[in-house]
Amino acid sequence: MNRLLGGAALAALCVSSVVGGSVAADHLRDLQTAAIKEHRAAWGHWGANPDRYNGWFSHSNRLIPIYSFGMTLDEVKGEQSLYRDAKRLEALYGRLPEDTLNPAAEYFDQTDVYRLQKMAAEAGKKYIVLMVFDGMDWQTTQAAAIEAAGKVAYQEGRGTGLAFQDYRGTTTDFGYFVTSPHNEGTSVDVSQQTIANPGGKVPGGYDFKRAGSAPWELPTDRAYPISASREQRQAYTDSAASATSLTSGIKTYNDSINVDHLGRQVTPISRELQEQGYAIGVVTSVPISHATPGSAYANNVNRSDYQDITRDLVGLPSVSHPSKPLRGVDVLIGTGAGEAKESDSGQGDNFAPGRRHISDADLAAIDIAKGGKYRVAERTAGKNGRELLLEAANEAAAKNERLFGLFGHFPGFGDSHLPFATADGKYDPTSGLRGSETYTEADIAENPTLADMTEAALAVLEKNPKGFWLMVEAGEVDWANHDNNLDNSIGAVKSGAAAFEKIVEWVEKHDAWKDAAVFVTADHGHYLFLTQPEALLDPTPTAAK
Repeated sequence: MNRLLGGAALAALCVSSVVGGSVAADHLRDLQTAAIKEHRAAWGHWGANPDRYNGWFSHSNRLIPIYSFGMTLDEVKGEQSLYRDAKRLEALYGRLPEDTLNPAAEYFDQTDVYRLQKMAAEAGKKYIVLMVFDGMDWQTTQAAAIEAAGKVAYQEGRGTGLAFQDYRGTTTDFGYFVTSPHNEGTSVDVSQQTIANPGGKVPGGYDFKRAGSAPWELPTDRAYPISASREQRQAYTDSAASATSLTSGIKTYNDSINVDHLGRQVTPISRELQEQGYAIGVVTSVPISHATPGSAYANNVNRSDYQDITRDLVGLPSVSHPSKPLRGVDVLIGTGAGEAKESDSGQGDNFAPGRRHISDADLAAIDIAKGGKYRVAERTAGKNGRELLLEAANEAAAKNERLFGLFGHFPGFGDSHLPFATADGKYDPTSGLRGSETYTEADIAENPTLADMTEAALAVLEKNPKGFWLMVEAGEVDWANHDNNLDNSIGAVKSGAAAFEKIVEWVEKHDAWKDAAVFVTADHGHYLFLTQPEALLDPTPTAAK
């Protein structure tokens, strides 16, 4: 340990958890605490500067891993990659992005994930699941796998140690793709649902010579993946444009929710399948109307128009669909509890003061107890969150009702989300860029986990004989990475892996792999570098813990 950390950092390693009067070591928590205090760590860093641990807080243009189950990726990767074909690239971006054509590309594009879901449906798959670990690039996955496996088992490729890396109960495959958007810098009018400058300010593209041909390769120009290169500036994506690519198969501008770069609405895969009789479910560990769950179903020129995005999700008139509302999803479970605002300029002229993600009037309108279509389960003081949600799910399933779940912890300096279970499974986050969160016993007990939410959604969706499409988002991976908090990030990945296990458990219980396709991926990357991966391993002998 002395070889890895300086003197002041070693002092910070005294941080520990006190359990039952005894001191319990928490290696990842200690590493994170020391790194934030010292602003550096010999074992890794966030951002392009190796001398500063907490040096970057946004996304990057890294290649993103994907794991498929129930079908392969053969139709889109390798020789089938559109990045080998100038005409297909031009059709995708509306132009041929500079230095983006790669005749040897093994990677494919984020929009191909939409194509894969279409192929699954066309092949007769009844159960299609898109699991999005928001912000989980290859490096984030490797860090979590090292902690989970207790060893540095790989330096490239699919990897091992996490449930979605190791599962072999059906046909499975691994690949990686480009996430660059159409552009960054498009201006919009939320109230009018129009855009002002098609094409934006910074065009998208992927220069593999600068960023790498595989996600585990180090970039030759570290400034390029964060749009800071002096020689080649190409946009990196946000969660809205990336989720739109995953669900609608187009390149678009950052902040778009299923609206193309010219301002035209597009139809996501969920609504295509809904017209074919599939039930639709959306589950997230972050607010119900954030970019990824919003892009699963809604249309909006801007991701911040939360109440209108929720209106689309639950089938109410919205600014995007005022006279003919969408049908709404069958299951919507996420967070947003505790967030309230008197005004919100990002939500346009029709913002209703109060709940930020669903107005009080809209919640009343959908509640089955008040004549609506959804059985509502909200975080309730003194009620166990898992039990409350599963009871509502079972009742909704028995009565052929829809299910709406609203939970979460609101820390005061960020949006509502499920409490972070850290790398060791405890709920005791340490410092990131914004400080550290603390939870009461009620915060833990009154909220379900993402795995619980997934289980509840499946209990309702399985009642539809024609099958279902389900999105599950492990959204707090992204939030931990934005916060440069590796302990929280690893814990969030493991929480998502537990939700994946619920999906696999359901498929196996129903002997349904012949009818199922599951895709596990991320919407974009961050900028973590692990220079000494072995430092994440706990040096404490097992018997001494």
